[in-house]
Amino acid sequence: MTVPKGKDFLPPWPLTSGHIQTMLSSSGIRRRLLPRRARLVREGAQHVVVDGGEGVRLTGAYTPQQVQPVARGLAVLFHGWEGSVDSTYVLQTGSRLLQDGWDVFRLNFRDHGDSHHLNEALFHSCRIDEVVNALADIARRYPARPMVLAGFSLGGNFALRAALRAPQAGIPLAHALAVCPIIDPSEGLFSLEESAPWFYQAYFMHKWRRSLKTKQAAFPQLSFFELAELKQSLRGLTEALVLRHTDFGSLEAYLDGYSVADDALAGMPIPATILTAADDPVIPVTSFHSLRLPSNVELDIAPYGGHCGFIRGMDMTSFTDDYIAARFNALPAHR
Repeated sequence: MTVPKGKDFLPPWPLTSGHIQTMLSSSGIRRRLLPRRARLVREGAQHVVVDGGEGVRLTGAYTPQQVQPVARGLAVLFHGWEGSVDSTYVLQTGSRLLQDGWDVFRLNFRDHGDSHHLNEALFHSCRIDEVVNALADIARRYPARPMVLAGFSLGGNFALRAALRAPQAGIPLAHALAVCPIIDPSEGLFSLEESAPWFYQAYFMHKWRRSLKTKQAAFPQLSFFELAELKQSLRGLTEALVLRHTDFGSLEAYLDGYSVADDALAGMPIPATILTAADDPVIPVTSFHSLRLPSNVELDIAPYGGHCGFIRGMDMTSFTDDYIAARFNALPAHR
């Protein structure tokens, strides 16, 4: 079976612009223009709370397929930073997999979606243990196999780290796929501050500050940040988070804590795919060139696509739907 490659994505002008792809990827315009079938995964979804271990509770949405007698398997989807189970790209990918016969589980990370009230401590990007525990709980609850995982941006980073731990945690993961994952967080942070247009940092900071204010409202007896800290830059607020709410001791140690750069993925125990775009203005493509990967990890750098865009045309659908579905559909059926 032939599966699509990143080089096959050749959008028409002006979608050859990485900035336009990126801005459209999570825009309200795209959400309004998407065909109804791209929202199918929300219909009949069961909203559940899963066990993150040590009292941590994470929320998610499970949608069983209805198109064939037995599901192809279970597909788990991870959103990006300040996204949710209802992010456009998650809904679109989930709906496509659902139509292909996959049961679909969309997981919210801590403090994403409407889950700020569930756990007292703040979300940060090194909370991989609770995500792995949640995956194990999902695997126990929903037995369709094979079990596959796809993540976007920060969710792609989490997907790769979860895949590294899956066998040891007893998670029967058959394939992990990461779209535009954060590879080297320190380089990505520098990129947003120094080389990316100002509006990217403004967009992320607006969403993050809004999330932190929601968290504060959920726990009014606590003081998560001082007002002056909330007014800081991305770097300044991240450093305040690290020093106030983690044990890392420094911003550099924290960023290294969730890096998958260089040879961090060399021991990947399961097949995995990394798809990114050379014109991604958020995650520098240089981070991908320096990866040292084993033979079971496919690195695919498309010429176009922006950051988690890969939008094909005026219908706002994404090339990543076919890309992800083709790889998952090619897996052997569970016996």
